[in-house]
Amino acid sequence: MALEEYRRKRRFGVTSEPKGRKPAERKRAKNLVYVIQKHRATALHYDFRLEWKGVMLSWAVPKGPSLDPSIKRLAMQVEDHPMEYNAFEGIIPEAEYGGGTVMIWDRGYWMPADPDVDAALKKGEIKFALLGEKLEGEWVLVRTSGRGRGSQGGSKPAWLLIKHKDAYASKRDVAEEEPRSVESNRLLVEIARDEGGNMQKAADGDPPALLRRMIADPKSIAPAKTRGKKKVWHSNRPRGGARGMA
Repeated sequence: MALEEYRRKRRFGVTSEPKGRKPAERKRAKNLVYVIQKHRATALHYDFRLEWKGVMLSWAVPKGPSLDPSIKRLAMQVEDHPMEYNAFEGIIPEAEYGGGTVMIWDRGYWMPADPDVDAALKKGEIKFALLGEKLEGEWVLVRTSGRGRGSQGGSKPAWLLIKHKDAYASKRDVAEEEPRSVESNRLLVEIARDEGGNMQKAADGDPPALLRRMIADPKSIAPAKTRGKKKVWHSNRPRGGARGMA
């Protein structure tokens, strides 16, 4: 896909989202990075991104990754994203594509089992290992025969994200047990508070039990950021409904 679809969905004259530099392929596959961004847009989902040929191959995983090999998580393939997107944690204005709160939930390196990732993509089966701050071990993305509805209408290729049986497999719910950002240690509601987003909407993506404990013990709430520029992609577009997964 490269970045054509990514750019077509965004009006860079009214938003400061990164347009992305010309993709530059890395020489050593062992240094490929991945990032998972927890994203409360129209609905909560996790943006699973794998570096390949200078862009981030991207899938939207509604329920997030599971460490349980018996659980197959739907992963809707979306447009490739620029490498610059990996560092973004903050707010996309509600009137923009993917409007909502974004968290860097996990990050690290990924190693494809087959160095010919293009062939694996075409085949519809990508086996790989992750070495991240939350996720580790062997995984696979498998394309299904069906297609799901995209947020903008039309259909998207449907895949399944599955954990392999290895030493890192587990029955524990990693998304529920580790809900905080690996970048800032904030919850979605705290990111929205600090960056000028919709706190009520963002809180829908945080574990309810944890929010109740925070209300009962205000000292457990991370102090608000008082310095630095707010990480918001501003827009002059007239206010409207939030659009889609990004």
